[in-house]
Amino acid sequence: MAEKALVIGSTGFLGGALVVALLEGGATVRAGVRNADAASRMSALGAEPAFLNVMDPVSLREASRSCSIVYHAGGVNTMCPVDPGRLYEVNVQGSQNVVDAAAAAGARRVVYTSSAASIGEARGTVATADSQHRGWFLSHYERSKFLGEQRVLARGRELGIEIVCVNPSSVQGPGRTRGTARWLIRYANGKLRWMVDTRVSLVAIDDCTRAHLLSATRGVPGQRYLVNGATMPIRELIELVAEVSGRQRPVRLLPPWLALGGGSLVGWAYKIRSRRPPVCGEMVRTLLHGHAYDGTRAARELGFEYTPMPEFVGATLRWYAEQGLVSQAVGTGPD
Repeated sequence: MAEKALVIGSTGFLGGALVVALLEGGATVRAGVRNADAASRMSALGAEPAFLNVMDPVSLREASRSCSIVYHAGGVNTMCPVDPGRLYEVNVQGSQNVVDAAAAAGARRVVYTSSAASIGEARGTVATADSQHRGWFLSHYERSKFLGEQRVLARGRELGIEIVCVNPSSVQGPGRTRGTARWLIRYANGKLRWMVDTRVSLVAIDDCTRAHLLSATRGVPGQRYLVNGATMPIRELIELVAEVSGRQRPVRLLPPWLALGGGSLVGWAYKIRSRRPPVCGEMVRTLLHGHAYDGTRAARELGFEYTPMPEFVGATLRWYAEQGLVSQAVGTGPD
């Protein structure tokens, strides 16, 4: 009999993909939701909705009841927060609450969605899951995920419940329209005027989902699995998107000093007005750091292959076109 799984963060990009994949695989799925609309959407998919809040231990314990696997794909993922405290509250204490509730309910394992950012590799190096942390943080988000991961692993040891961490790089693909995905959409529409001259690391949503599912059965408790499909200079990514879409768009690559100064100035101007800025110093610092990751060990040990970048980018652009987010001509050849 298939194990019953609880997915926390079911309405998010990754959480939603996990719900669909689990259901397609024949699993019984309980989906954590926050409101009636989300509950209706999960019910329509075939999942059992469960109202919960990671800051409410009682709701977590009730949702975890009879579930042997808990996927914790929820959390706050943002840069330039007006209130950094919320990041730590949800990503650290909220994650501990999930483990505590899963253990109390008798769950076998928690698959925790951490972040490649939590590895904290030194600039200019290629990170693995075993890389030593540099000892300081680029952003509040990075620090909150690092602390959350440490808390979850420690709590698992204390309570005797299996914890497996999945550390994805930037997850992209069909279904994502926010965050860094907006840059790809803007490029396809000819509206991306500039980018920071750096390198980027990406993983396809299908690959990230597969890594989570395999971590539930093949992952070693107490280990983390760094998943990353490709790392490349931003100019190479732009060239790849141009080739796949059949459209060449001029994009100015800003030198590091200009990007950092401009980002800090914009961030300061928004902060004094208590508004969340579109760009800020910590965002630019993260971009300039140019995270590079080696995800080969996760693929080898869990048993999957990464989607080739041209295939991944092409599928994403076609989905954008189907949704009316970019010109229908994208992906059909040159203008």
